[in-house]
Amino acid sequence: MKIEKIEDLHCDAGWRTFSFLKISTADGVVGWSEYTEADGSRGLTAIIRGLAEGLIGEDPRRVQRITSLLQNKTIQAVGGINQRAIAAIENALLDIKAKALGVPVYDMLGGAVRERIPVYWSHCGTYRVRNHALLGVPELRTYDDLARVGEEVKRRGFKALKTNILPSDGERLVSFAPGFGRTPGHPGLNIDRGILDAVRSTLRAFRDGAGPEMGLHLDINYHFKTEGNLKVAKAVEPFDLDWLEIDTWDAESLAVIRRAATCSIASCESLTHRRDFRPFFDAYAMDVAIVDVIWNGFLESLKIAAMAEPYEVNVAPHNYYGHLCSMIGAHFCAAVPNFRVMEIDIDSVPWRDELVTHPPEFENGELILPTRPGWGTDINEAGVRAHPVKG
Repeated sequence: MKIEKIEDLHCDAGWRTFSFLKISTADGVVGWSEYTEADGSRGLTAIIRGLAEGLIGEDPRRVQRITSLLQNKTIQAVGGINQRAIAAIENALLDIKAKALGVPVYDMLGGAVRERIPVYWSHCGTYRVRNHALLGVPELRTYDDLARVGEEVKRRGFKALKTNILPSDGERLVSFAPGFGRTPGHPGLNIDRGILDAVRSTLRAFRDGAGPEMGLHLDINYHFKTEGNLKVAKAVEPFDLDWLEIDTWDAESLAVIRRAATCSIASCESLTHRRDFRPFFDAYAMDVAIVDVIWNGFLESLKIAAMAEPYEVNVAPHNYYGHLCSMIGAHFCAAVPNFRVMEIDIDSVPWRDELVTHPPEFENGELILPTRPGWGTDINEAGVRAHPVKG
């Protein structure tokens, strides 16, 4: 079996673009992966194309050999966007190998530990605040509106949700993202009483609407320095969070927060490769290690999960993309023993289901693990072409 062609496909996904990598073999077996050029990855497609040039004629089933070769070729700029490009190639190769064997990917890696994957509804309320018109849902103007979203989550059978800080400007709820440079507050990233009030109001609304049994997660990303993160950790105490999610590049600072917090701390979604995770494990900086399988690659993600286990740390996939990414994430969750819960975006553009042959199936707040070969779904190229990228 030889690699014959490597292509990338892209489509409109409302406020973002969904991108897919297609690797075809001379035997007619096709492997798929999904990646994103958002969030610091602009230009990723060009890097994938550059790395892929030398793979034509290679045996796609020798996945680790190809991954190691590409890592050697990018050693002078290790990690980051290069690792994300390698990950996209690796994930498509695994799809090919599993299809050639006629098994799901997780069956090549020890088999499934679990057949049903607990999930939490991510960006709950957040996407509706930013993009209600694209989603075809009412605008969220008040915290009472937000409480009704919590009621919806419970009614639809989900057991957990994750949201972000959603302040009010007096007329409607608004986005808060200074750590990404999208709203005022950067580069100082200081916190004030108004934002702490918004933290409490957001969580109170979801707790009131979804009820005491709902697992609540709050993601504050890179929006504060350690001082602000400590204040948020204190503010969330009355709401019994499943976890407070914090992004930082300093393991010792995160360890300070973990020792002070009364809830679990989750982190590390932006890290790539075991070398970046190691200082956080050594510092005992978090309770849950978030691993982005799309940025790390499936094989590297398994190694990170194995590395986490001796530290008594469970892992959870970072997953805010399209359906193919969710399927890849589900295989990761099925394969690792030390799994916590899976992130899933329920709110998305209405045509997301059209982009794949088999959308994920949910029941009682769990994703049902697919048993079809490969990732359990393929990209519907006609659906992708029907929604060309705008602009």
